[in-house]
Amino acid sequence: MTILDNRAATWARRDEAAGRVYVNRLTLTNFRCFAHLRVDVGPQPVVLTGANGSGKTSVLEAVSFLAPGRGLRRVRLDEPDRWQSGTETGSSGETGGTGLGQSAWAVAAQLTTSAGIVEIGTGREGEPTAGHDRRAVRIDGANQRSQTALAEVVAVTWLTPDMDRLFIEGASGRRRLLDRIVFGIDPGHADRAGAYQRALRERGRLLRDGGGDAAWLGALEELMATNGVAVAAARRDAVLRLGEMCGEPAGPFPGLDVEVDGLVEGWLAETPALACEDRFRTLLAAGRGADAESGATRSGPHRSDLVVRHRGTRRLAQACSTGEQKALLIALMLGGARLQAVERGALPLILLDEVTAHLDSRHRGALLDMVAEMDAQSWLTGSDPAIFRPLRDRAQFLALDSGDLTADDRTYVQSRTRLCGEVSSET
Repeated sequence: MTILDNRAATWARRDEAAGRVYVNRLTLTNFRCFAHLRVDVGPQPVVLTGANGSGKTSVLEAVSFLAPGRGLRRVRLDEPDRWQSGTETGSSGETGGTGLGQSAWAVAAQLTTSAGIVEIGTGREGEPTAGHDRRAVRIDGANQRSQTALAEVVAVTWLTPDMDRLFIEGASGRRRLLDRIVFGIDPGHADRAGAYQRALRERGRLLRDGGGDAAWLGALEELMATNGVAVAAARRDAVLRLGEMCGEPAGPFPGLDVEVDGLVEGWLAETPALACEDRFRTLLAAGRGADAESGATRSGPHRSDLVVRHRGTRRLAQACSTGEQKALLIALMLGGARLQAVERGALPLILLDEVTAHLDSRHRGALLDMVAEMDAQSWLTGSDPAIFRPLRDRAQFLALDSGDLTADDRTYVQSRTRLCGEVSSET
């Protein structure tokens, strides 16, 4: 059995009653390149450094699976599975060309919350062939019926390099970011959004196959109307409050204005929710023919967009420079985290993967100072430890090298793997 070192234990005692939520212990089993990895940390920021391909992002991805959804990489459920052959070779991670086997992944964590210590376990169960697998969730040893149970315990938000193009690509990424903020303040939003998407997909399948039974289409459209209006209302309410959090500049990071642009959201500004449900249901029924012809449902919350504008210059985010877009994205993420703190009484876990890219030294220093001063456990990655020098006395530093983790005197790490599974001694 392992324990936190003295300084980490002191941090835990100091923050236990402060309403914070943070990971004490993270365990990965058959996850990506790791056969087994365990890390014990305290509530302060966690900095992971190492060469490209060393597994830094995989550790953050594992933390992201403590929330509902497909993780920060948005992958198929079987994609994090570790692949191995009967004989594994060296820390280079190369395996034999035949006999590869797939091992289902699992992530476990012990968290400190305002309610005390909570144990979370999640991972893939069943066979991935023909979709016969599912994501299992256990909280304090009890099986959960839905991933939504995770959102009741902890909220997680993140920024990844792929999100640097958030404002210049399609609306789907912006909707996901908005929904992640809403999940953090309203855990039931995940179930409503999921129910809407399932009905949307089934309606689309029936229309593509020739229309199907009218009564069944009507039942699906009823589900889409009730859940879709609830989803749109939650997004609209969150954006109104998010604007209050993001309106003023935070150091060098600009203030911004946000709104949700969508048909149903627009109706809700003028019409009661029940009337919006009737209107949406009627619209869906009238549009069956056109939707069947186009192969897609043309109207609904699945088409909505998050619009962000630089308050200082009044320019839309997509018209700003690359550096300004990165600053706006960070300001939006921080505003969402503050909103979640107001609503839940605790900040979310914050995952920042290679976040310093496209930031000048002024913005980089300000961000690291904010990370250190926030009452949130942040996990940061980067290839160059020197970038994180401002956090040296305020964070926990871990280094990944060929799949092994080493730590300074503030962090205890137990590692039994090298890249792609070669067993090593404990650190």
